[in-house]
Amino acid sequence: MSSITSIGSAKLIVREVSKVIVGKDETLIKVLLAILAGGHILMEDIPGVGKTTMAVAMSRALGLDYNRVQFTPDVLPSDITGYSIYDKNTGLMRYQKGAVLCNLFLADELNRATSRTQSALLQAMEEGEVTVDNQTYAVPQPFVVIATQNPTGAKGTQMLPDSQMDRFMLRLSIGYPSHEDEMEMIRRKQRGLTLETVAQVVTRDKLMNIRREVDGVFIKDELIDYIVRLCARTRADSRIVQGASPRASLALTVLAKATAWIQGRDYVLPRDVRFIFRDCIGHRLIWVSELSSNEAQNTALAEIFSSVKAPAIK
Repeated sequence: MSSITSIGSAKLIVREVSKVIVGKDETLIKVLLAILAGGHILMEDIPGVGKTTMAVAMSRALGLDYNRVQFTPDVLPSDITGYSIYDKNTGLMRYQKGAVLCNLFLADELNRATSRTQSALLQAMEEGEVTVDNQTYAVPQPFVVIATQNPTGAKGTQMLPDSQMDRFMLRLSIGYPSHEDEMEMIRRKQRGLTLETVAQVVTRDKLMNIRREVDGVFIKDELIDYIVRLCARTRADSRIVQGASPRASLALTVLAKATAWIQGRDYVLPRDVRFIFRDCIGHRLIWVSELSSNEAQNTALAEIFSSVKAPAIK
């Protein structure tokens, strides 16, 4: 692995996406980490801060074919997975592709859909395939789901099921821009810096090669033990009803490897785990009712993280 190549590619991708998303480079880096790690991303935020724009810009920078579905209560599972129709010319049933058969599937405002439609994504997210009328169809590779949702409690929304939350590698929030960043956003819009100006940085084949390089990043047993102890600590905390699953420890491991890769290293350090711990673990936990706010949960997560000693690896 070339450190110059890995750092340069990551910077170029973030630079292109930041043409339309101003002042949110750390969030963009974390989205890229999840894509390089082969995971899916949940963007949770209020309307209008750029969740959808970010997803489309990332697909353009990575050269990915994307489909977008604006979820509402009347979106059906077959709209996502596809359906069979009768072909009168052949006398056979023919499969009509659903929206999810693409490289990057943008599930916009996913928590406005019915639970049945939300669950239609599960097989594609976990297994990379969909089943329609007992026939299985593979989704194209690479495959990424970026789902956006408005905060729970907003009008017309409902909670995503726990099984689906656990399948998102990261939950991120863009948040409001600073005063200066919002002014710069307006200036760029006036100069014509729109989504069409976001250039492709890598090809799909290159992205698959990068994923293989990420898989090859070395992680010591001491760090694997550290990750397992962190996840086990969430299961033993009295403030948490349901702790992090083994899927969470697997996700934390591969995200740490991706973090090392974009910094030009072929080995993982404890700081790589620290960088993505909260965003990888927080949404998978079920907290006691007293800790209902994000602020309280983030504070508790920070305490849990600090209570587990990291190995002395430099």
